Amino acid sequence: MYPPIFSAVAANPACVALLKSGSNPIRFYLFGRAPQNVAYPYAVWRQVGGSPENYLGQRPDIDSFITQVDVFATPSQGASKAREVAQALRDAIEPVAYITGWYGDDIDPETNNFRFTFQADFLTSR
Repeated sequence: MYPPIFSAVAANPACVALLKSGSNPIRFYLFGRAPQNVAYPYAVWRQVGGSPENYLGQRPDIDSFITQVDVFATPSQGASKAREVAQALRDAIEPVAYITGWYGDDIDPETNNFRFTFQADFLTSR
């Protein structure tokens, strides 16, 4: 009952090159699960919506998932680094989902870190 987003990103060489960190396979975390003091850049994802494809005469055979992806980079890395990672994530996700929203750049007022946000929608066979 989760979209196949992590497997798509972890299998993408550009994402691995940008987000690999030591023994961690990739710095791409479920929202709220990034470790304390994580290295930058990194990205998180969360499911923000979705539903089963319901039918009257049978059980659903497809689930839809609406996901939000946030990419973070430090002030010294700049917004361009967040955008570079977001582009690699886009390229990894598009073969298995639809990018349905670009929410652009933001700066965290406390840390001055850059954030780039976008939305991807999955249709996943059961």
